[in-house]
Order: sequence, then structure tokens, then C-alpha cells
Amino acid sequence: MRKALLALSLLPALAFASASRIKDLVTVKGVRDNPLVGYGLVIGLNGTGDGGGEITNASLKKMFQTLGLNTQKEITSKNVAAVIVTAKLPAFGRVGQKTDVTVSSIGDASSLAGGTLLVTPLKGGDGNIYAVASGPLSVGGMKKGARMATTGRVPDGAVVERELELSFNDKKSLRLSLNKPDFTTSARIEKVLNQELGGKYATAADSGTIDLIIPIQYEKKVVELLALVENFKVIADSAARIVINERTGTLVAGGDITLKKVALSHGDLVLEVKGGENPSGKPQAFHLLEKATTLNDLVKALNAVGTTPEDLISIFQALKENGALVAEIELI
Repeated sequence: MRKALLALSLLPALAFASASRIKDLVTVKGVRDNPLVGYGLVIGLNGTGDGGGEITNASLKKMFQTLGLNTQKEITSKNVAAVIVTAKLPAFGRVGQKTDVTVSSIGDASSLAGGTLLVTPLKGGDGNIYAVASGPLSVGGMKKGARMATTGRVPDGAVVERELELSFNDKKSLRLSLNKPDFTTSARIEKVLNQELGGKYATAADSGTIDLIIPIQYEKKVVELLALVENFKVIADSAARIVINERTGTLVAGGDITLKKVALSHGDLVLEVKGGENPSGKPQAFHLLEKATTLNDLVKALNAVGTTPEDLISIFQALKENGALVAEIELI
């Protein structure tokens, strides 16, 4: 019985819709991180490197040639590993700013612990170099005897060398994209923006897009406008949905979930919603919900008789098939 209560303990809170900041519901077109990637070498490994891989050997030979040391011999070392380096260029990253990088082995190195990343150019999708990474790796805390890590990070390991050209403050309009497209939420955001800004400046183009014209008083003050807009409050709508994890017996519900007229019987439990006919026989447990009800009311009734999560899953699926449960059920 306690397990059932824990699995559904969050459901009653769903009845209270709260407003969210527009900042948490949308993203602004053009304001996003940009992925960067590069190929490099990690040195200083204690015999846990690649040890003779073709790519690693070729990279070592090329590096030595760049440093003025020409050699025709094969260069092999278990203290070196070939890696792929990834990072994110901030939306308004400026030359000299730093960002974290992730380093991942692409050879047969058993560990990158204790290694140092050599200078590695990082390119964007257009092929241009936007940052340069280097520095000692951190693979996180590992217990003695644990399997060694082949992925690590270099905090503030990349320095921005090239900026994206963005004349953000000169924009005449902005496009806001909903993180979760929804027609109701889109319309509500449009209404709130126009009310707060005092004019017809926002237009909901579809379920996931709101176009916002920059008011005259905010021309050349786009940052100030966004700082104002992103803190406006809107009640976001959501689809009625129940997510079920059958392996753990966990159920999570959201949205305006309601129940239609129905009577159900499950084991020793018989439950009737809004005048549904009572199945024949003499049940050991009977609960009547006489008015139009929500999922919260049903959960309370089922929890009152100690229904297990497995029972609840079966009941909800049966109600959905019957058409009495107005919600989408998703199994994970």
C-alpha cells in the first residue's frame, strides 16, 4: 500500500497550475550555443595510451615536424593517445573568453588519467577555427581498482579566438520559439506580450513560434527589452498525459486529466464514477464518486484500499481503452 502512495504522491499537486516565466518556455532565434570539434593528442600518460596506432603515429610525426624535428622512423609510445575534443561556443562568445572542453579517446588507450591535452584547434560547422584548447585533463574521482576513464574534461580549457558576427542590438524583430510547441501556450504568450507592451507587437505564427516586433522605445535597446519580456509570467498548457514505467512501478501524470462516466472492477475492488452501473456480485470494497471527477479523486479512492502500482497500471490502461480516461498513456 505504501508503494502505491509513493508512486502517485505527486499527482494531487497537478491540480494547481502555476505561471512560468517566458524565459523558461522559449528560446530566442540566434541565441544558442554552437558545437565545436577538433582532433588532438593527450600526452603524459603512464603507459595507458594507444601504443602504436596508425593515426597516433602519423600525428606524432607531423607534430615533431612542426616543431622542427624531422624523423623517418616510426614513433610509438604508450604515453600518448589520440582524442576527439568537443566544446560549445557560447551564443555571444568573445575573443579571450574561456569554455570547458570534453576529451574522448578514439584509439585503444586504457585511460586518459594524468594526461595533458596538447594545443588543439576547434572548428565549427563552417570549417572555421573558433577556439583553441589545451591543458591537463580531469577524469573525476575514481576509487582504487576502478576501471580507468577514457573520457575527461579540461575546465576552461578552450580560449575563444574568433567571434560570430551578430548585430543583435540592431534587430527590428525577434522570433521566439517554444521549447514545447503548444497552440494554447503560444496564444497565451502572444496575449501577455501585447498586454504588457501596450500594443500589437507580438503575433503567434503557429504552435511553436511567436514573432515580436521591437517597439520604437526599445530600438537599440533589444537587451533591455528581452530582460523585460523574459520575466513576464504565462500559464503554460500541457497535454493530458500519463507516463508509466512498468519496470519500477512509477506513474507520472500531467495536464488536465479527467474521467468520464464509468464503472470498473479490478480484483476485490469495484469503483463507479458519476453514476456508472454497478457490476453484479458483492464486492469486498466499493467506492462511489458521484460527480465528474479528476484523476486525483480516482487515485485517492484507489490508494484508500491499498491498490499496488501494478494494479494502477492495469486500471489506467483499461480506462484508456474504454474511453473513460481522457489522456494519453505513454510507456517507457
